Amino acid sequence: MTAVNDPYAVLGRGYASRRQPDLRVLAAITGALADARSVVNVGAGAGAYEPTDREVVAVEPSRRMIGQRPAGAAPVIEGYAEHLPFADQRFDVGMAVLTAHHWADPAAGFAELRRVSRRQVVLTWDPAITAKFWLVADYFPEVAEHERTLFCLAEVRAALAIGGDRVEEYPVPVPHDCSDGFLGAYWRRPELYLDPVARAAMSGLALIDHRAGIARLSADLADGSWLRRNRRLLGLDRLDLGYRLVVTGP
Repeated sequence: MTAVNDPYAVLGRGYASRRQPDLRVLAAITGALADARSVVNVGAGAGAYEPTDREVVAVEPSRRMIGQRPAGAAPVIEGYAEHLPFADQRFDVGMAVLTAHHWADPAAGFAELRRVSRRQVVLTWDPAITAKFWLVADYFPEVAEHERTLFCLAEVRAALAIGGDRVEEYPVPVPHDCSDGFLGAYWRRPELYLDPVARAAMSGLALIDHRAGIARLSADLADGSWLRRNRRLLGLDRLDLGYRLVVTGP
């Protein structure tokens, strides 16, 4: 089965190596799962952030991503968020980590997530904050333009609130040495954005023509312009780049 609207048919290279779960992000997600005994991970990818101490079932449409799941990972079903093959309220928690913006019909996907789980835990981001991030503001403004069309924080909150559940939001700051190479991971290590393998594991960059922005960043690193503009960042251990954990229920 070929996944419909699957960006990972052309992306996804290096996810197993560059998108290693960061333990501090993992701690935030694990805390939000609380005492859940059963979890469905929708848009599970290579399985980064799945708990190992409870029942987990993963759902992922991309064979490229399924092929990068490690030995011993939770069982995975090749399927779509919009059509989850589970009974109503089958799981204590439905989780979705940096994935909903890739779903063909996110509103339908969240309706399904609410149907099959009693609570939901979703990691997403606020595009308004991302737009101010130096990588986007100075080098890739087209990322901000694209993100305005995506299903992100405001849309996730609205979709989860439809059922009348309480929806809470928690910031997830990005550590300066974050091991998960998503778009904001290298905010204090700008040279890593020059690595094509790292960029291939970031859909935000891999889906655009980023050559001009990379050329500008490379030149600014070489002549010290980047450092002059961003020296204050070198003294920070973590930075709020808009990543948010959205949680329903008690």
